[in-house]
Amino acid sequence: MRAVDFEGPVDGRGPPGQAGQAGAVRGVSAADTVVTDVGSTKRGIVAAVGADQRFVGGHPLAGAETAGVANARADLFDGARWYLTPTEQADGVLYDRLQRAISGLGARPQAIEAAQHDQLMATVSGMPHAVANALVAEAAADLASGERVPEVGPSFRDATRVAGSNPGIWTDIFAANREAIADSVAAVARRLDAAAELIRSGDTAAISAWHTAAGEDRRRLLAAERPDGPLIELRIVVANRPGTMATLALALGDAGVNIEDMALYPAPDMTSGAVSIWVAGPDQAERGAALVRELGHGVTVVGATG
Repeated sequence: MRAVDFEGPVDGRGPPGQAGQAGAVRGVSAADTVVTDVGSTKRGIVAAVGADQRFVGGHPLAGAETAGVANARADLFDGARWYLTPTEQADGVLYDRLQRAISGLGARPQAIEAAQHDQLMATVSGMPHAVANALVAEAAADLASGERVPEVGPSFRDATRVAGSNPGIWTDIFAANREAIADSVAAVARRLDAAAELIRSGDTAAISAWHTAAGEDRRRLLAAERPDGPLIELRIVVANRPGTMATLALALGDAGVNIEDMALYPAPDMTSGAVSIWVAGPDQAERGAALVRELGHGVTVVGATG
């Protein structure tokens, strides 16, 4: 494995950073070398270098608000979702190699469109950071008027844990994904306005229903992501065309069918081949097989592995 330092963030405001990234990718000399990144936004870099068949954008959801070598952990990627954003130009063999390398780190790779990734991250990451910053600023302004700042409770600490974390990184993230994050923040502001009106109404039944629904939504969102059940192999016959693996992986990921493992078996003449993917549980296998057939490929459900 080889690390390449990009020359700057992709912020959508000009070409220098993108040019530096494109140059870094071109600097990887071997045609059979897969190139990836671990940045938190994907549209910019995919637009800059996604035409290179060696490049597959990546984003591991791991770590915490801390930074630096002192906070490193051997189990950092264990069970972590690792998003991959292949384009139609991505080489299928290189994509398979990257997915295997990520799985070897203990992470769980999943394909997703770059734009969909950035929208998702705006909702579950960028917006919470922005809201945490606003909560801290409001509390600091409200409480600083007294002679002594009172102690804060656990609710405030939990809700503001990420406030002000890693300013250098988050400045780039806010700038690179600004429209999606701003839209998400504006949507939360509208919900807060509605909540303020509801609380002012004093309607206890409506307030209780609102509060209860929030708890139910949270439990649903935080439910275990990994389906239960044994790994089941889907053996797929595909033509050797550019973008086939990317299209397949993205379609399955968009349908909520996660590829837990994958292997490619090209035919001797390289005109076609078999792809084996493993998914967790019979429900995912059934949905995955149906989707593969809709895409025009033959598929056989081999069964559970031991």
